[in-house]
Order: sequence, then C-alpha cells, then structure tokens
Amino acid sequence: MKFEHMQVVNEDDVAWVTLNRPERLNALDIVLMRELFAFFTALYDDPGVRVVVLSGAGRAFCAGLDLKDQRRHEISKSVAAAMGQQRTVRDIMLAMRRCPQPIIALLHGAASGGGMALGLASDVRLATPDLRMNASFIRVGLSGCDVGVSYFLPRMVGSSVASELLLTGRFLDAKRGASLGLFSCIAELPQLEAEARALAADMLAATPLGLRLTKEALGHAIDAGSLEAVIALEDRNQVLCTQGEDFDEGIAAFLEKRPPRYGSASAG
Repeated sequence: MKFEHMQVVNEDDVAWVTLNRPERLNALDIVLMRELFAFFTALYDDPGVRVVVLSGAGRAFCAGLDLKDQRRHEISKSVAAAMGQQRTVRDIMLAMRRCPQPIIALLHGAASGGGMALGLASDVRLATPDLRMNASFIRVGLSGCDVGVSYFLPRMVGSSVASELLLTGRFLDAKRGASLGLFSCIAELPQLEAEARALAADMLAATPLGLRLTKEALGHAIDAGSLEAVIALEDRNQVLCTQGEDFDEGIAAFLEKRPPRYGSASAG
C-alpha cells in the first residue's frame, strides 16, 4: 500500500510505521485516520509482518484529532455523518487490537487525545522523558471517554487515576506513567528505537502461531469472567502450538542454542 501521511518500512518481518505529518504534530486528519485503519486491517492476513513498531515523525508522536482539518468540519454538519467520522477513528483502535501482530509504540513529545488512544491500543509502550499524554477530549467540549481510552486506561492504571485523567484532561508525564506501569521503558528516542529492535527480535524468536495466540489470549484474559475461562483458553492455545513443525523446531533451536528457523509464518 502507498500512503500519503504514513511511512511504512518492512525489515525482517517487522513493519516500522511512522506517522508522517510533522508540521501538524502528526495530528489525525481524515486521510491519516483512513490510512491507519487500512494498514492495521490489512495485517489480519499478512504473514509477512509479525511485529509492528509505531512512531511519529518530528517533535511529537501524535497531537490527537486535527481540529483544523476542513474536511472534518464539512463532514460533521450532520449527526449521521458525524457518527461515520467517529467510527473512522474508533475503528483504528479496534483494528489494532484485532490484528495478530504485537504493536510496540515509541511515544515522544505530545500524545494527546487520539494519540493517547493509539499508545494505549498498542501492546508495549516505550516513552521518552519529554512525553506528555492526556485525554484532551474533555478540554474541547467532548466527553473525556473516547475511542477506547475509557476501556484501556482503568485496566492499566486503576479506576482512581483513570478518573482523574479523564475527568480533567490533565497531562500524564513519562515519570508518573512509568511508576503506574503504563510504560516499559523511558529513554531518549535513539535508545527507544534500539530497545524496540531488541524487543522485536525477542518476539520473533517465538513461533508465528505462538506469538499470535499470545497476543490474542492476553486480550481476552483482561475481560475473562473467571480463572477457569482463562486457563481453558491457555490450554487450547498450547495444544494448537504443539501441532506442526514449528514446535519441533523451537525445541530443537532451544536445545542446540541457536536461532530458530520457522517455516510456517502463515500459521493460524
């Protein structure tokens, strides 16, 4: 796919995705929203990509919805059209959670509103010291609960902190976010990129099916009704992973202390 407001570079089963509207702090206009949705939806059936690294060009990760996008004002004049626009942005978060590839987000500068949602919808979040994240929706006449943020945030930081941030639109900095477990690492951007490469390499040491099923199980476990339900899902995943040649190769590579050579990237 060719994109106007995104750059995608594929390296060794890893897609490096960069939001590329630096002059607007990578704010989400209609074009970028549609490109993000198209990219993550296409990943459902793309065995050639096993890990995604998501970042932003320039001074910020993503400043949220582009309030100066004239096309947005034209679309939002009717309720039906506004609902369609709302679905355009919220469907990105659903596509990110549905795609089988783990997503590593490199967050720097501003990650506000929709930018915050993109970070929370990722699987692993790495942050620079200058990161400032907030649910800016409530500061522009909207509800503080939008595009999945009110789902993700309480599960990640607890209900009190989530309520504080969503009811006020206050900023969360990298240090406090790390203390809450929201970020796995805080470092300058070059170090974050190196850590993303190391994480991706470790993820690629898993079988294609094992990596996919792990992301899927983690997503379902958050909302599971009981321990028994989670264990049943885990049992099913483990049995599936034992079928096929990749399981044997994984065991052999471990015992022989060498990198695995998997052949069924399309498994699952």
